[in-house]
Amino acid sequence: MNFWDIFLIILNLVGALAIFLFAMKLMSEGLQKYAGSKLRHILTKITGKPLSGILAGTGVTAIIQSSTATTVMAVGFAGAGLLTLSGAIAVVMGANIGTTITAWIITLFGLGGHSGDSAVPFMPMLIAAISLFFIFSKKSKMQYLGQAIMGLSLLILGLGLMGDSVPPLNEDVAHSIAAWGQWGYWSILLFIVVGAVLCIILQTSSAMTAVILLMASQGWIDFPTSMALVIGQNLGTTLTAQVVAMTTGTTGKRTARAHLVFNVAGAIIFLIPFYPICNAVMFISEKLDVLLPTVPIIPLAITVFHTLFNVVTTIILAFFIPQIVKIVEWLVPEKQDEGEEEFRLMYIEPNLLSTAELNLQSAKSEIEVFSKRVLRMYTFLPGLRTAKNEDEFEAIMQRIEKYEGITDRMEQEITKFLTRVGSGDVSQHASERISTMLRIIDNLESIGDAIFQIAMTRKSKREDAVHFDASQNANLAHMSELVQKALDIMDQNLKDYDNIDLDAAYAAEHDINAYRDLLRSQHLDALKLGIYDYAIGNAYSGLYALYEKLGDYVINVSEAIGGKKED
Repeated sequence: MNFWDIFLIILNLVGALAIFLFAMKLMSEGLQKYAGSKLRHILTKITGKPLSGILAGTGVTAIIQSSTATTVMAVGFAGAGLLTLSGAIAVVMGANIGTTITAWIITLFGLGGHSGDSAVPFMPMLIAAISLFFIFSKKSKMQYLGQAIMGLSLLILGLGLMGDSVPPLNEDVAHSIAAWGQWGYWSILLFIVVGAVLCIILQTSSAMTAVILLMASQGWIDFPTSMALVIGQNLGTTLTAQVVAMTTGTTGKRTARAHLVFNVAGAIIFLIPFYPICNAVMFISEKLDVLLPTVPIIPLAITVFHTLFNVVTTIILAFFIPQIVKIVEWLVPEKQDEGEEEFRLMYIEPNLLSTAELNLQSAKSEIEVFSKRVLRMYTFLPGLRTAKNEDEFEAIMQRIEKYEGITDRMEQEITKFLTRVGSGDVSQHASERISTMLRIIDNLESIGDAIFQIAMTRKSKREDAVHFDASQNANLAHMSELVQKALDIMDQNLKDYDNIDLDAAYAAEHDINAYRDLLRSQHLDALKLGIYDYAIGNAYSGLYALYEKLGDYVINVSEAIGGKKED
């Protein structure tokens, strides 16, 4: 075999793998757009019992064919307070079981679903033909389903092309691979490492599963080696979560660590009785082979083991979720005011886009963090009035200035992220949600600007030695309380877009406007009577007007969520 032959083999294999990966993406995105909002609703209804989280994680992953997407949702919900850490861990456990569906699809349809004698395989062509009935439907939901079915067709086709690209097993190569397996448990550990590394390189457990099944079906590896590669694949798939978690907050890091702890514990559980399990799985597979005569026995056994590994591991470790929570809390300790005064996106990974339907949950969680920072920034304002000296006043001003910079950058980065998501193929619901989120973050940034302007007015007043009397300070304090109430309602409305309290938001807005009108009337009377001079009056009216303007931005946020248009 010369260099050109080797090059063509590699080229064909890489091309077939590219088709397979594209098919997985197409199928996953189609399914997520078809049922994304419903699946998010399912996860938010999880109870505190582990079984509900495991079943939800299994079902969602089986439907959307992406454990990563399920994990992203779980992390986002946990960060938003809709899921506890233990609930998120249960969902991730269930997601591991859901990934076994991919292996069964590959085994039943890709390896045993059609004969290799036909130049054009029958099964993927039939599935592709069926997809046309949905793709040309006038209903967008049916089009998304057609996209998913077409993805399944290409997946099977790509898998077949990968199988055709693998050359017959050379005798020398067979001896070399066999020699690697002569070291007992050391060989098993070696192939676990190899499986982890290959999964990290491929960046997808589904592709790694396909590679393992193909290598086994072609006789390149025996069953024990395949089992070791599957265990290694389960370890390697946790790396992506660890990398993404580096940019997230405490909950994200803990969920990622829990995923690692769970898979490492599962590997240990199956390594101890490795060879007895190997014999048991082969026995089960031989019985199943009677029902599935077209499926090669070794790939079938690998799929059975893959399922057994994830199901049994989940059943055992589900009883130890409280202990896993304690472990990850020890591994990732809570930090006081984590990242409070430093800019850092907690839920959005700018360089890792999944699908629009699920990226929106990350954006929603990030917007909630944005809101919390704005509210935190607002709490600094009273300190400007009560500051005892210049150093204390300047320290507070610097914090407000820093927060103002953070709000600007958060608005820019979330806008950039949502724009990238919206530029893709998104559903009508996702497009509307993106528009809503863009309005929200624009107004949140404007709230930050208004707070900064209030602070700057306070600073100018201090520099000009302008002093308010007791009644003016009391009036501004009451106006500040009214705005605080409006901010709290806004923050609450951001937690659940489908269940917001617009009436409370409008009531708070009405109270702010009514009190502004009262202060304006009193202010004009005071100026006529000469109760205070122009400099004091200008600073005073400027402040209550800024508070009222801030209130306008606050109501805009709730209106954006509720679908009301800004005036």
